[in-house]
Amino acid sequence: MAKVLIVYYSAYGHIFEMAKAVAEGAKQTAGTEVKIVKAPEFAVVKEAMSGQEAYVAAQQKQADIPEVTQDDLVWADAIIWGVPTRYGMMPAQLKQVLDASGGLWAKGALEGKATAVFTSSGSIHGGQESTILTTLVPLLHFGMIFVGLPYGENPEQLTAEGIGGSPYGASTVAGPDGSRSPAQADLTMAARLGARVARVAAALAAAK
Repeated sequence: MAKVLIVYYSAYGHIFEMAKAVAEGAKQTAGTEVKIVKAPEFAVVKEAMSGQEAYVAAQQKQADIPEVTQDDLVWADAIIWGVPTRYGMMPAQLKQVLDASGGLWAKGALEGKATAVFTSSGSIHGGQESTILTTLVPLLHFGMIFVGLPYGENPEQLTAEGIGGSPYGASTVAGPDGSRSPAQADLTMAARLGARVARVAAALAAAK
């Protein structure tokens, strides 16, 4: 049995949809317990975005998702991060979650846990791969074990179409105006990522 935590931030709902697909994939591994939590939003962002209908609607859909706590991170055998790209890196909302977890780092509380990243961007070349790779850096400092998304399990990656997905993790293209929903191939790969992390987490738990 493995406990899988999905921690995400989603301004317009794309990462939220991907998070749900990751969760469904993780649940395919027998005995897996899955929890979805979100990074707290900044008050200044809420105020600045209060006039954007798409943002407000997306936040309302996520209203029932609890905010991540330190106890959640300790509870999990595996943590999968939903990280939209901001200039090729994680947004500040998620960076704050990691920065606030220094006490867990000091105790080695996250060491040996499986981890993975899924992301989104406005365009095909909007920083999906760099966001996953730069997110990996602090996760390695916490001592986590990174799980990617190999070509052999994801033939959808071998395409010239404008979809997400790479060996580094699942992803989706939101479109320049954010109106594009995750493609079915993106959701399929996200589910496979969840399933793969759940299997790895179960194996690591059994080995302890």
